[in-house]
Amino acid sequence: MSQIIEKEQKKRVMTGAKAIIECMKIEEVSKVFCVPGESYLPVLDAIYDEPTIDLISARHEGGASFMAEGYAKATRKPGVVMATRGVGGANLAIGVHTAYQDSTPMVVFLGQVHSKFRGREGFQEVDLDQFFGHIAKWTVEIKDAERVPELVQRAFRIAQTGRPGPVVISLPEDMLKVESEMSFGPKVIIPRPSPSGEEVKEVEEILERAKNPLIIAGGGVIHSNGEQALIDFAEKFHLPVIAAFRRHDVFPNKHPLYVGHLGLGTAKGVLETTKEADVIIAIGTRLSEVTTQDYTLLSKDQTLIHIDIDADMLGNVYPPDIGIVADARKTLLACMNVTVQPNWQQWVNKRRHTYEKSSKLTINHHNSKLTNFDVIELLQKHLPNNAIITNDAGNFAGWLHSYFQFQREKTYVGPTSGAMGYGLPAAIGVKLAKPDRTVVSLSGDGGMMMTVQELETASRYQIPVISLVFNNQMYGTIRMHQEMHYPNKISGTDLGQIDFIGLAHSLNANGVKVDTRNEFELALKEAMTSKIPTVIEIEMEREQISTSKTIEQIRNNS
Repeated sequence: MSQIIEKEQKKRVMTGAKAIIECMKIEEVSKVFCVPGESYLPVLDAIYDEPTIDLISARHEGGASFMAEGYAKATRKPGVVMATRGVGGANLAIGVHTAYQDSTPMVVFLGQVHSKFRGREGFQEVDLDQFFGHIAKWTVEIKDAERVPELVQRAFRIAQTGRPGPVVISLPEDMLKVESEMSFGPKVIIPRPSPSGEEVKEVEEILERAKNPLIIAGGGVIHSNGEQALIDFAEKFHLPVIAAFRRHDVFPNKHPLYVGHLGLGTAKGVLETTKEADVIIAIGTRLSEVTTQDYTLLSKDQTLIHIDIDADMLGNVYPPDIGIVADARKTLLACMNVTVQPNWQQWVNKRRHTYEKSSKLTINHHNSKLTNFDVIELLQKHLPNNAIITNDAGNFAGWLHSYFQFQREKTYVGPTSGAMGYGLPAAIGVKLAKPDRTVVSLSGDGGMMMTVQELETASRYQIPVISLVFNNQMYGTIRMHQEMHYPNKISGTDLGQIDFIGLAHSLNANGVKVDTRNEFELALKEAMTSKIPTVIEIEMEREQISTSKTIEQIRNNS
């Protein structure tokens, strides 16, 4: 009888806009990112009346979507972002694509033109559900107010279950004002499927025959909170672990079983580790283009065990010898019961030594000029172990990826989509999710200028992120490829000089330019105690285009 009364109490008359907020409350959403628009004013008004939800108004929809994506990565809960009609939706599309490629749960609400104006090329009209169909996990336009609870709660479920991802909801403005009797369901409970006993036995049989086994660990381990289970599994069977692209924090980098990261500019020795393996256990990774070095890294001679929450990922790139559709953490725990005696310790020690050699920082302390190597060393020295680092796209990230040692789980947030402009707004989202943690973003001058206006957002909401800007006055990654394929022919990659310090001050943030180790060290320490955001500009040597080669060396190798 009490259950019937409880269900009746959940049926309430309210507008479509208020029903959306009720769905957010059920999912315990506390932060919503947006650029406001007249097409969804009723939703903004409903948020104003809801004390449990904070609205973060950004300067650009692309920045807002990156904030929501970074927030979602840091909390493992859906990031929520809102924008208006076709123009706002198009601007935030890059964040949706990033969430899709990164398997990040996100719910996007887009205001839509009045239902009576559809099909007439109304003001800013775009078929939003079709526009996002290819880069979102699911899209829907809500045409009837009474279906708001059904479709919005379905969206939150789709965003979080299976392989997480972004969903896009189109909201005709007239629908938001319509009152209807609403009936709400419970909060989403995420299924965590386990492997069968037969599948675990097959894993055991393959490991018994293995000579050089290797784990490639991806975002599925992180999303399932399986980092400790991965450590326990690797330690019990002395299995080496390599991180998939931009999943550095999936396993402690200083652990003797960690043997590297598969990404852009990966050291030759780390690639050799993967090639020498006779058994690959790929867990929670889609074996992306970058991870597999343009789909060339794995061979048919290797036995592949592929474990993923999404059946569509199995065989999408490489046909597995065993494909297991299951939660990463549950699978690791189940596989602790196998009875395998490792006999590959010597090989693992060799591969660890190879990684240590390739990731060792070489610092010239007699050189007064600050280098990118110095920056990484000083970040390693002064940042607390639980600091969270985000990065933009660009060659400067090569120093971070190759040399920084991530020691704690969930301390790195980076875009596997390689989106420029990601670093700063993602850091803002992360800092809102983890206000007690130090959050540092790394950007090039090209990427920073794409979302630099969000410094004002950080200042306005008193979000003290630290933004490092590596300034070489060019689109460095593209310049590198340009020199590889068309040496000495510079086209479109040179940029002008920006006064980032003056720009930071104009956006109500701290700003300092550093040229020496001591200056950077002092600026970093001060930024870590600041109550407002800080920009630290680092003049990057133009000739040193990557961690291993100069522009001249690239030209000579062409």
